[in-house]
Amino acid sequence: MTSRPSDARPYDRGPGGGRPEDPHTLLDRARRLSAAGGHPAAGGAWERAATALRRAGGAITPGDHADALDATALDCRGRARPAAATLFSRAAELHERSGQPGKALISRARALATGPGPGATACAGLADLCERAAVLHEAGRATVAQTATVLLLRCRARADLLDTAPDPAAEAAALREDLVRLVAFAAPHRADPAVLGPLADSRALLGRVTAPDDPAVALTHLRAALADHGASGRPWPPTETELLLAGVLRATGAHAEAATVLRTAVGSGEENALLRAADRARLRLALARTLDHEGGGPPGRAGGEEVVSLLTEAVRLSDRSGEDPRLGLLARLRLGSAHAARGRWQEAVTVLEAVLAGPARDGDEAARVRARAWLAFCALCLGEPERAARQYALAAAEARLRADHRHGAALSHRAAHALGTAGAPEKAARAYERAADLWRSAGDHGAAARSLRARARQVRTAWGTARAEVVLEEALREAQRGLPGAPGPAERDRLRAELVSIREELTDLHDPGATVDPGTGVAAGALDADGDSGPGPWSPPDPDPYEASGRYQVNVYGDVGGGGPQAAAAPRTRVQGCV
Repeated sequence: MTSRPSDARPYDRGPGGGRPEDPHTLLDRARRLSAAGGHPAAGGAWERAATALRRAGGAITPGDHADALDATALDCRGRARPAAATLFSRAAELHERSGQPGKALISRARALATGPGPGATACAGLADLCERAAVLHEAGRATVAQTATVLLLRCRARADLLDTAPDPAAEAAALREDLVRLVAFAAPHRADPAVLGPLADSRALLGRVTAPDDPAVALTHLRAALADHGASGRPWPPTETELLLAGVLRATGAHAEAATVLRTAVGSGEENALLRAADRARLRLALARTLDHEGGGPPGRAGGEEVVSLLTEAVRLSDRSGEDPRLGLLARLRLGSAHAARGRWQEAVTVLEAVLAGPARDGDEAARVRARAWLAFCALCLGEPERAARQYALAAAEARLRADHRHGAALSHRAAHALGTAGAPEKAARAYERAADLWRSAGDHGAAARSLRARARQVRTAWGTARAEVVLEEALREAQRGLPGAPGPAERDRLRAELVSIREELTDLHDPGATVDPGTGVAAGALDADGDSGPGPWSPPDPDPYEASGRYQVNVYGDVGGGGPQAAAAPRTRVQGCV
């Protein structure tokens, strides 16, 4: 039997601890766990059984060896994930030799689903396996559970590719029809516990694919999936389905119910040794997110000390898991921002600096930008504007590489504010000019005008009223340029308000009685509502590196329904027991 990858779950020691045990007893236990359909402890049980057999001078049979390889491959996470495809392929060969064609098809399907090949190639191979599964089932050589599992694996692969399809909505509708047929195929056989597993997973996937288009129907599917999971007797928690259910509830505004679902999941997980540390961390992240938004207040301030406690524990569990460094990175980002939102600036700085020193240092641009923006905010609140300006500038430099220039523009504007606060009006004026240029390239004339208006204040301090007036005239033209193409009444009102503010500041330039703040170069009464007089934390549209990146994709919190075609590159999720 092949040794388990180093990043797989620790071997299950079983009731015998370190004492030699009867190999046949251990074999029986390993077979029972494998028969449960993806039991998390099965890999460890097979390892112990194989070891005991070797010590007794025996050998594992090809059929048992195949089940052991399947269990070990299902356990491959993190850096061990690439080993899964090879293990599944070897298991398929052994299942064939043992006269188990149904099991062999499942192993081959899982090998395709976890392999390095492109998603479209895997889907084509899975389609062939589905046809073979139907033939085998018709001939009585594959069970309903085995056939349903192969069909489900193809559906999951298709779901992962939805956002890259030429017509995602049409492909999602077709996939939903196939999943409804899959549920109809399996449901009449629900008296067989082996069928309830893939049935529950099929309903969960149906809920996921339905959620962006019909959340109410998705909730029905997800609740049915939880009920089927409970009826199946599978002892591990249905974490992915619980996260999905809570995510859809959040999307419909039912934050209290979402919090209840997640609290129950966290509590039951505490009592269940089969729940992975990474999943415990995800549940806490999702609950903290739900509590943060409960009541409709600004994110980051609601939820009290419970949010900080949940995030602290999520950091600890992520580190313990080691499955995905980005999970720990996200937990630290959320913990740092939670401290900052509660006025604990120094605690926030400590956590956020750990983000920059860890995985974000080399690979995760989104996390670096987010961490630097929060560090800058904390530095401002700690009275260190020079430090804030450096962090905002570094964040802006990275954000300017994004296709969406609004990120770089917002951060450049904030860097300029920090420079003005630090008493460097020349540098602040140049930074505001960069921000205005970026806003123009993003097509936001109102924001460009605000950056120019802020630039005029710094220009007035550095070079005098005459040059400031030139900048304000430019700001006036920028705001007027945006009015004809304003997308709606709200934007037109915003631009008109900006025009009023610019004209007021032009008037203030020539009012000898106006009092100017020497630290910011702002005329008394001229401070506006754009945040320039004391900006809060930067909150871009995609604040976390684990935000959903496609309409039909699931993020780490269980949310479905992001916005971009880059979803296929996002980390995939899977329902336990069915790769």
